[in-house]
Amino acid sequence: MSSLAEIDSIPDFKHRADFPAIPENWSYLDSAATAQKPKEVIDAIYKAYAVDYATVHRGVYSRSADMTIAYEKAREKIARFIGAKTADEIVFVRGATEAINLVAQTWGAANLKQGDRILISQLEHHSNIVPWQLLRDRIGFAIDVIPLDDEDRIDLDAAADMIRPEHKLVSLAHISNVLGSVLDVSKARKIADSVGAKLLIDGCQSAPHLSVDVAELGCDFFVFSGHKLYGPTGIGVLWAKSDVLASMAPWQGGGAMIDQVTFEKTTYLDPPARFEAGTPHIVGSLGMAAAIDYLEKIGMDALARHEAALTKAARKRLKDVKGLRLFGSDDSAAILSFSIEGIHPHDIGTILDEEGVAIRAGHHCAQPLMAHLNVPATARASFGLYNEEKDIERLAAGLSRVVSIFL
Repeated sequence: MSSLAEIDSIPDFKHRADFPAIPENWSYLDSAATAQKPKEVIDAIYKAYAVDYATVHRGVYSRSADMTIAYEKAREKIARFIGAKTADEIVFVRGATEAINLVAQTWGAANLKQGDRILISQLEHHSNIVPWQLLRDRIGFAIDVIPLDDEDRIDLDAAADMIRPEHKLVSLAHISNVLGSVLDVSKARKIADSVGAKLLIDGCQSAPHLSVDVAELGCDFFVFSGHKLYGPTGIGVLWAKSDVLASMAPWQGGGAMIDQVTFEKTTYLDPPARFEAGTPHIVGSLGMAAAIDYLEKIGMDALARHEAALTKAARKRLKDVKGLRLFGSDDSAAILSFSIEGIHPHDIGTILDEEGVAIRAGHHCAQPLMAHLNVPATARASFGLYNEEKDIERLAAGLSRVVSIFL
């Protein structure tokens, strides 16, 4: 194998010490599944529970009022982070999975009918497949699948040929969680616009790695999860244009989302409250806001450059591994999926774990994509802002041991 010294230099980017759950002798390469948490986020969560905790939108006492202000300021911060026009366009959910289900069960249930069609792609995560299948089975519309091109990207030329007036929605991943391929959202937007379809973008893998501006993207819906963004689990975001949200009916009923309730009739609050029934994940929103504070101090552009250099170096470093097949293009974003002929990905992951390297092995909730790649599973290394050159060296050394054991 070639040395990293022969590869374009990786920027000096030293933030590993901010993450107390990453010991010096451990290489965490599973950020596409979930990111580790910086101390600033952990401290914010601790303070919210141990010092400031109270409910929101209900109490008349001062601490509740203060927590309500903090909770809504978190919404404002998240809105600014993704370029939303107003904080009212931000709906808090448990994660991107719930966000897509919300869109399916509200906008989809009201706007899709028998004879309509939606367009998704071959590389989508199950969370952008199954909610639409559940609704399809109830209503009777059709789901069309965009193939991948020769570089295993979503083939938007094929999509342009496939799109028809019957298509009411195009729903695509911004970045593939397996291949790291980045969608040309502008082109996807033009394709959707050609028939007046809405565009939903799954930003789970883009929000933690790229500077996102939903106005610039031109989508109608954008979803992402807090735990991949260095924040806590159980919190995520659905962004939608104000007029779209205003047209959508509630999908859950309960406290906090009502205007007036009688036994004869109930009226509902305006968005986003309309979609946030019950006591929210208060501390989750504050933790996600703290994660955004942390990321903005570093700078998303600087982060993207660092991860691009790591990914490029890793792809070059691993090409000499005996029997190794790399998936995706050379400019994949912070994700490196691979297989080694004759070795199951689970065995690769197990041996790497013994070497202090944590990767993902499996189908990555993308079984249709695995079928397209003609493999049951892949091994996947994915990078975050805490990763350094030494993590690539450990991965390479670990794979050498894998090969020596099995081949």
